[in-house]
Amino acid sequence: MALAGPQARLEFAGKRGGKPSATQGDITRRLVELARAGQRVLRLKGGDPFVFGRGGEEAKALAAAGVTFRVIPGVTFRVIPGVTAGLAALAAASIPATLRGVNRAVIFAAGHGADENFDWAPLARAGQPIVLYMVMHNLEQIAAALQAAGLPGPTPAAIIASAATPKQRVLVSTLERLSADAREQKLEPPAIVVIGEIVNFRALLLGEEVSVEKKEMERE
Repeated sequence: MALAGPQARLEFAGKRGGKPSATQGDITRRLVELARAGQRVLRLKGGDPFVFGRGGEEAKALAAAGVTFRVIPGVTFRVIPGVTAGLAALAAASIPATLRGVNRAVIFAAGHGADENFDWAPLARAGQPIVLYMVMHNLEQIAAALQAAGLPGPTPAAIIASAATPKQRVLVSTLERLSADAREQKLEPPAIVVIGEIVNFRALLLGEEVSVEKKEMERE
């Protein structure tokens, strides 16, 4: 943001985790309006725009409206990739996303979306860490669904709230206690939830004893 020139007009279009904020339709319409008015528009997003960031929706709508992007000659539009929150938050919390001999995959899933009848059972049976976006408002239900599908309640789990900012908070718990602990600690979005054995390696990397019985809340 500090790189924006004095001539730039800044329009906030961020989501605020269930609080009043611009709708996706409003944002897309505004992008089209500004472009058609001859403005040079940069849509700036946190994380990676194409990983649960609605960048694909916006690009599709702009293409349908005949709005083109030009960054380098010969390119109709260009998306500059970022680091998705599901990986950045884990790194900021000292939780390795992959470890040789521990996991061979990482599962990314959204806690809410167009398909409210999502089947969590295959994720629970995969035996791989699960990283959840936009999940805080449905955390209790999703945790229950994962346990009902066979994922053990004592499975290590963590919440990283406001990752990589001065307000970052990390809660280490278990799948069965995660929702209650989050309420007790008054954790709010934006937050990433990670479920799996990789959570236990946070304590090892920080030189602490692994203890899922002790509710751990830290301000980073």
